[in-house]
Amino acid sequence: MKTALIAGSTGLVGNELLKLLLNKADYDKVYALVRRPLNIQHPKLIEVDCDFNNLENVKDYFAVNDVYCCLGTTIKKAKTKDAMYKIDVDYPYKMGKLAVEKEVNHFIIISSMNANARSKLFYPRIKGLLEDKLKTLPLHTLSIVRPSLILGNRSEKRFGEKVGMNTYKILSHFLSEQSKNKLAIEARDVAVAMAALAKRDSEGLMVCSSQDMAEIVKQTKK
Repeated sequence: MKTALIAGSTGLVGNELLKLLLNKADYDKVYALVRRPLNIQHPKLIEVDCDFNNLENVKDYFAVNDVYCCLGTTIKKAKTKDAMYKIDVDYPYKMGKLAVEKEVNHFIIISSMNANARSKLFYPRIKGLLEDKLKTLPLHTLSIVRPSLILGNRSEKRFGEKVGMNTYKILSHFLSEQSKNKLAIEARDVAVAMAALAKRDSEGLMVCSSQDMAEIVKQTKK
């Protein structure tokens, strides 16, 4: 049986993904890098207490088939741009390097719809920088998902996302299904797409938009 490792399992998508991986027959064990207990009981789940500043200390747990990275934060939570950069770029990049070292088959990561290393806006710029850094690594298979507005109930309140969700609810009545997928996607659907991508046999890079993920989800339901 296969094994998987996930980081960021307390986030909106990460939490959906963890539940999905635990309940699917694809994996015998799922290692979750955590800073605090998840308070979840499952025979497949192995919680790994982790200081992300010292990922080398848990590198042996990267000897798995698939690694899922759902790390990410906001400037409000991180307090400074340097701290946000560390969480959104440094930690995932280090995970990618450890995945290479342990010969992981597939590295799947959440980025952002507008990721662009040359953007004048901080958030899409650091996401673009992370993507560029990961692309330099000799990963066997790298899948990058670029969701648009992620719909779901967060434990923390994000003003910008709340405004976006309210706007989306109004516009969705007048949009085609394709346009809806371009603007927003459910957290559960991002998780389903990420788990499905882990099954692809081809090597190299794949970048998936919200529309791509919606199509993947549709295919899984057939």
